[in-house]
Amino acid sequence: MQRVRNNKPSGGRTTTASVKHLIKQRGGDAAAAAATEASADDDNINNNSLLADMQEPSVDTDKLSYEIFSILESKFLFGYDNQDPKPEPEPVNPPVVVVDSVLGSVKNQRGKVCILSIDGGGMRGIIPGKALAYLEHALKSKSGDPNARIADFFDVAAGSGVGGIFTAMLFGSRDGDRPIFKAEDTWQFLTKNAKGLYGSGSSSSLMKRVMRTGSSSSGTAKLKRVMKESFSELTLKDTLKPLLIPCYDLKSSAPFLFSRADALETDGYDFRLWEVCRATWAEPGVFDPVEIESVDGKTKCVAIGGGLAMSNPTAAAITHVLHNKQEFPFVRGVEDLLVLSLGMGQLLDVSYEYDRIIKWTAKHWSRPAALISNDGAADTVDQAVAMAFGHCRSSNYVRIQANGSSLGPCKPNIDTDPSGSNVKMLVGVAEEMLKQKNVESVLFGGKRIDEQSNFEKLDWLAGELVLEHQRRNSRIAPTVAFKQSVHRADEKTRDRDIGVTARER
Repeated sequence: MQRVRNNKPSGGRTTTASVKHLIKQRGGDAAAAAATEASADDDNINNNSLLADMQEPSVDTDKLSYEIFSILESKFLFGYDNQDPKPEPEPVNPPVVVVDSVLGSVKNQRGKVCILSIDGGGMRGIIPGKALAYLEHALKSKSGDPNARIADFFDVAAGSGVGGIFTAMLFGSRDGDRPIFKAEDTWQFLTKNAKGLYGSGSSSSLMKRVMRTGSSSSGTAKLKRVMKESFSELTLKDTLKPLLIPCYDLKSSAPFLFSRADALETDGYDFRLWEVCRATWAEPGVFDPVEIESVDGKTKCVAIGGGLAMSNPTAAAITHVLHNKQEFPFVRGVEDLLVLSLGMGQLLDVSYEYDRIIKWTAKHWSRPAALISNDGAADTVDQAVAMAFGHCRSSNYVRIQANGSSLGPCKPNIDTDPSGSNVKMLVGVAEEMLKQKNVESVLFGGKRIDEQSNFEKLDWLAGELVLEHQRRNSRIAPTVAFKQSVHRADEKTRDRDIGVTARER
């Protein structure tokens, strides 16, 4: 668990040494191929240039060496020298073929770190749940693996509120190899448990709440029971990939991120997974706040819902990757990322009639105000992230969001209404959303409707995810170098400090 300052950068020297050792071990085949076209001296230059391109120099790198590598990068790797109007004299024996065939492929050697982010919300979680189910189906089809799961293709996952529960479901594991739940289980979790979590939705139940004979305690007890049944003794360490799940700590009056990376560092940041889920979904007025402590009892937190602190955790996930050089050593910018961000729907045409709301008191405004605030914050993050990606927005960043519905206006209590009619409406909205044209945030230009539908966008993304993970088998260096839990079996911890290929654990 950490304040929202994100992960501290890991020491560069240890990582560089281990990566160099790994490249030496795994680069045999590539070096042999290059040797047929170049001398041993040329191979040494190529290897050095590869390391310089994929990793920033450490602080104690000799300044002159760094300047030399920078010149080599701009001259040979990225073709900046082509902008110079002066013609370059041709050398007697130009190694053009070697540069084009060997160094030209360096751009693809770093690969892309794949990030999944799910917004916070309540019953509207059915919408991203349906998108996850469709994406997993597409991944099975395109990879040819009927057992493929979301966790096989994403390197990092972040989720707030019900989105945090979904990430725990998709990445939590009892055996350190396969996730507990399928993507289809996410939205079905809400439909099956809605009435137990939010009450029956009847007028008698509402009257009980008003008379304080019933409160959020009944839903809290149900949430606690369901989370315990789902995750039992698992902790943050028992997740397959890096996870980020936020809450708001009332003790320190600051947002906190539960982080797998921190949990693997010390038990003081390792929390039981069911309690993490309970904390991130502790929405005020719906579920009770919760006091939780780390597995060693040294760290405590009084938590309320993560959606209040971070309704759209996409920016937090991106920042985590960019600053976590130990697990993502070769990421240099957003061009090295492939991000899927799933929204909860932009208010879904909620109707606020003036004649009615003009009579509202503070009590009536509490739920709608929270809904408007959360959705507005999520949309702001989407705009900021799209601006950060700039020219590579369409190829590296995908936002799936329901934008209105032909099913008519929704009630302001859409997130807490467990009635059959609301559930049926949300399932219909989710299915309609997949058919809608994808909407992109445009740099300094608001929104625009894409030519592709959300169905087609997810199909395209599934192809990119499968292709990225197939390419990892042939790369010299690992795209990711995940930390592993110390209590896993020996065969699953032997790659703790080195990269994993193809389908990472």
